[in-house]
Amino acid sequence: MTNHNFLVVGKIVNTQGIKGEVRVIANTDFPENRFRQNNRLYVDFKGQQVAVTIEKVRQQKNFQILKFKEYQDINAVEVFKGCNLLIAAEDRPKDELAEDEFYYHDIIGLTVIDQETAAVYGTVKEIMDLGPNDVWVIGTPDYKEILMPYLKSVVQRIDLTEKKAYVLLPEGLIDED
Repeated sequence: MTNHNFLVVGKIVNTQGIKGEVRVIANTDFPENRFRQNNRLYVDFKGQQVAVTIEKVRQQKNFQILKFKEYQDINAVEVFKGCNLLIAAEDRPKDELAEDEFYYHDIIGLTVIDQETAAVYGTVKEIMDLGPNDVWVIGTPDYKEILMPYLKSVVQRIDLTEKKAYVLLPEGLIDED
């Protein structure tokens, strides 16, 4: 596929068994829709997008266990460890989102700014789905990393046009050591 407009939906973190299954950490708004039998994905392998089709899928703890039709044993998928799984941008869900809902790929890369002081904390690097709410991982020049809960009391405003998120961080959230 020559179109370079892809979105990351997961990361292959390891193999699973000897029959070519891979263990994936999902990084998508819709894991139940994205990881379905017969869905087409792309493995970002050394800068090339390798097309794969999901043959089987199952959930195991926090992982999606995927088997691709094109690969039948552990040796064939071993090289994919550490690679991102992608979808073509045009394959993303077309559903309308509610006013306070966003796609992960719209949030990742936003500059996070203090609502009251206008101080810049850093940039959203990743979003973790940890149950009742998402957690934004913010890479900063001044701190190691900020793990910020996505709550209405914390995230005051998101401006996708300006690529900015205005927040009020709770006391003690930043470890300045």
